[in-house]
Amino acid sequence: MFVRTDDKITSTQAAIFLNNTLLGAGILTLPRSVSESVKTPDSWLSVLLGGAIVMLVVLLMVKISQQFPGKTVFQYAGLIAGKGIGGFLSLLLILYYVIIGGFEIRTLAEVTLFFLLEGTPIWAIILPFLWVGTYLVYGGINSIARVFTIVFPISIMILIISFTLSLRLFDIDHLRPVLGNGLPPVFAGLKSTVLVFTGCEVSMTLVAFMTKPKQAVKAILGGLAIPLTLYFLTVVIVIGGISIDSAVTSTWPTIDLMRSFEVPGFFFERMEFPFMVIWLMQMFCNFSSFFYQSTLGLSQLFKLKVHPIIYAMVPVLFLSAMLPKSMADLFALGDTIGKMGIILFLLLPVLLSIIWLIRVKGLKQHV
Repeated sequence: MFVRTDDKITSTQAAIFLNNTLLGAGILTLPRSVSESVKTPDSWLSVLLGGAIVMLVVLLMVKISQQFPGKTVFQYAGLIAGKGIGGFLSLLLILYYVIIGGFEIRTLAEVTLFFLLEGTPIWAIILPFLWVGTYLVYGGINSIARVFTIVFPISIMILIISFTLSLRLFDIDHLRPVLGNGLPPVFAGLKSTVLVFTGCEVSMTLVAFMTKPKQAVKAILGGLAIPLTLYFLTVVIVIGGISIDSAVTSTWPTIDLMRSFEVPGFFFERMEFPFMVIWLMQMFCNFSSFFYQSTLGLSQLFKLKVHPIIYAMVPVLFLSAMLPKSMADLFALGDTIGKMGIILFLLLPVLLSIIWLIRVKGLKQHV
């Protein structure tokens, strides 16, 4: 069976789909990674600046996707740049999705191993999530969007409650001085910031499946604004709560913040447990999105039936997840994904847009 053309999602589902694709392991690691790069309390400025840049690029992605109704980037890249270049760019994007899918499921397994199932073999944690992900992806984009719609409000609620309760530890002096060393440290943090927004490329697929593609700009930018706001709040509250020095030396600074306080008499006295459970679900959503994008890409690029590809991708994603040998390797892979994301940001929307504009203007001049 090929990818169904009637498998549509609403504008709200598209916004939530993009949000759940972006909102993953970054919540747990961003305060550390961006603080390591910036080395000043200005990490939050890097997040805002990186988010603004990503929004402009995503706007370009949506606009070019709207020029090809019902077609994903895997289909229209070849129409714009020619079969050779378009196919190469699509393969790069698919490889990127496979690597980041493996990274997300491995990070999920590492968090589970560290806090919940100590001593369990890492493969024994990864495989069940892979199987459940296979079942979800088999149902198509609408099924995935429905699951995301259930997880989304619960994730947001738990995150906001956790952050609100942790404000008792917040010290504004941990965020001072602002721009004490000028703008260079802020720019140094952009690479780490871009990593948490990797996955924005799915917007070039989502537009094709929307019931009302004309609403794509509003839906996609709305879906991007939510994780941008949450990542900004995470960096501000975590660094304000435990200081930049503690954030840099912690593996999972956000969870460390949750573990540093108790709420006697509250439904959950220790917030790290509900926070971890819901964030494991969020990272699973993250992984499922990249799993779906990679199978969709291979199916459309090579005009193959999608369901056999889904099964074939399971061992590939498993190997991708098992590739890092240690936590250091995993974080190094995260940095590599950030660099790949920047390259793909430039290659796909910008390059395709330039070629498209040249071709359209060229056609108008010939008429």
